[in-house]
Amino acid sequence: MAQQGQLMITPHIAQNSFSGFVSSSLDDILGKLLEGDLDFAQDAENSTMHNLHAFPAKYPPALPRLFIQHLTQPGEVVLDPMVGSGTTVLEAIRIDRHGIGVDVDPLALLLAQVKAAPPDPTRAFQSGSSVCNRAYLMLQRERPSLRREMRRRFDDRTLDFLDYWFARETQEELVALLLQIETEPDPEIRQFLRLCFSGIIVTKSGGVSLAMDLAHTRPHKVERKTPRPAIEEFAKRLRKNVASIQQTGRSPGQAAILCADARALPLRDNSVHLIITSPPYAANAIDYMRAHKFSLVWFGYPIDRLSSRRKEYVGQEASQYDLPLPLPESAQQVIQRVCEADARKAKVLERYYQDMTRVMREAYRVLLPGRCAVFVVASSRLRGIDTRADLCLSEIAQTVGFRVAGVGTRCIRRDRRMMPASRHLDNSSVIEQRMHQEYVIGLIK
Repeated sequence: MAQQGQLMITPHIAQNSFSGFVSSSLDDILGKLLEGDLDFAQDAENSTMHNLHAFPAKYPPALPRLFIQHLTQPGEVVLDPMVGSGTTVLEAIRIDRHGIGVDVDPLALLLAQVKAAPPDPTRAFQSGSSVCNRAYLMLQRERPSLRREMRRRFDDRTLDFLDYWFARETQEELVALLLQIETEPDPEIRQFLRLCFSGIIVTKSGGVSLAMDLAHTRPHKVERKTPRPAIEEFAKRLRKNVASIQQTGRSPGQAAILCADARALPLRDNSVHLIITSPPYAANAIDYMRAHKFSLVWFGYPIDRLSSRRKEYVGQEASQYDLPLPLPESAQQVIQRVCEADARKAKVLERYYQDMTRVMREAYRVLLPGRCAVFVVASSRLRGIDTRADLCLSEIAQTVGFRVAGVGTRCIRRDRRMMPASRHLDNSSVIEQRMHQEYVIGLIK
């Protein structure tokens, strides 16, 4: 299991010579891109690899592709310091750039790793089919041993979690699958099979668990739900994901997926040609760990450790700093307005902008002079007050040294971004008021 700072794929972080663009023209290019249509409403995803696993708030692949194509050349390095579903890295390596993805979320790292280095599809299908057959045999012949394996593998609190959210028969099927996946010697195939395993749990319908709405990070238990057979669902997911790999094939660029914090990047100064990323919402509007723990517990993460890991995420309410950094006037004013309505929410917002100041500072450090960074952000509403993410993050970027080339806007397509919002704005819902528009902030170092 990846630990913080662990390199999961052989990296290619070698600094390429700055070439191809006259830096003064990048302002114009970036500005024109930001003025264009960023909705991509008619743009179909040109790779099913982006759908290997459900992930909330993915931006459309066409968005990073647009900036990568126009702001870099083949062989240059594209960084996503909060890699999430791996969309930026996959789009970079598909057009012969080198992609670096950084995250602290174990499921995000697994997904990005498989996208960046998919296994041979024929061998992956053969291995996955064999896993299904052997798991069926275990269920028929060794069912009591599966319960003993559950007690050996999980602590009491994790077992309580599994007993609450998974039917007993489903638990036995899942542990049988897991035992067989772990025998696969090829690490690329084994990671791919683990992703297929996770993909039958973290879905909008809650997959084989007793939960609903996992993909939107809003799980709730449905007592009358009848989960589908886990091994059967795994076989379906296997076929679907193998077909996606066959359709896409290997990408020409190289990728490195790093388990690290965007506030302390393990990269050299001036080593990246372009940054494209989408930070989390303020005030934990989308709680990734709330859904991801449903599959991560099966991979050996005790439930209590996952709760601790969650506190490391950018924008989490638990983050605290002994030495806070100065925030720009706009952020201070928004925090003050929220404070007048709710002091606790104001502290949450202040911590978020403190986190993002550190993220921006690291982005500036690793980016080559004259090159661009693109942050896709959205506002939250706290006690009815707009957090003004576009304005505050633009000014925070300026305080660390960036120039703002422009701020574009785009409408969020609910179906494509897996957002917990309905098709039409519901002004009575706080969560929906946050999630129908986002901003694309273009920065120059």
